Amino acid sequence: MYRVLSQRFWIAMLGFLAFFLILAPLGASHRHAARAAEPAGTTVGASGLPVPRFVSLKPARVNLRIGPGRDYAVSWLFMKAGLPVEIIQEYDNWRRIRDADGTEGWVYQSLLSGKRTAITAPWLKNNQGSMINMRRDASDTSGLAAEIEPGVVGTVRECTGQWCRVDMGGVRGWIKQSDLWGVYPGEAFD
Repeated sequence: MYRVLSQRFWIAMLGFLAFFLILAPLGASHRHAARAAEPAGTTVGASGLPVPRFVSLKPARVNLRIGPGRDYAVSWLFMKAGLPVEIIQEYDNWRRIRDADGTEGWVYQSLLSGKRTAITAPWLKNNQGSMINMRRDASDTSGLAAEIEPGVVGTVRECTGQWCRVDMGGVRGWIKQSDLWGVYPGEAFD
């Protein structure tokens, strides 16, 4: 009895494998055509959206888990709504994210928002006296709207590929894209 079940199992597995080896290349050509317009290194996740991409935390308390499910242990607790994070992987309704410090883990997708936010130069956070210039217009010669400390979170309204219009602490202005974490170099949107 055991040997018969074992043979049936392996025959079924070989049939299953052959089915996917034949049909997978046919479907791949359609997926490749759909991705042709996306930047290099970008894939399409389970949500149908590009991965990687930046989003923000929706609630003020978000558990970061070591795996994609509620059965996995909590490794970190985020305590700030609007914090920008980068989705680097998707599995079902779970998203693997990375924060500005490089901390990675899994969160449930409903805890994330498509609202774009950014952090001013978190890599300068420990450099005393470092300030980020917020300009009135998207130009180095434009007047200063404010000087922002590293590590401040704000809402991103638009980006040109070199500058982003942001709201931070009640002030609206333009910050060089290279001084923000939460937007990709050269990314443009409005």
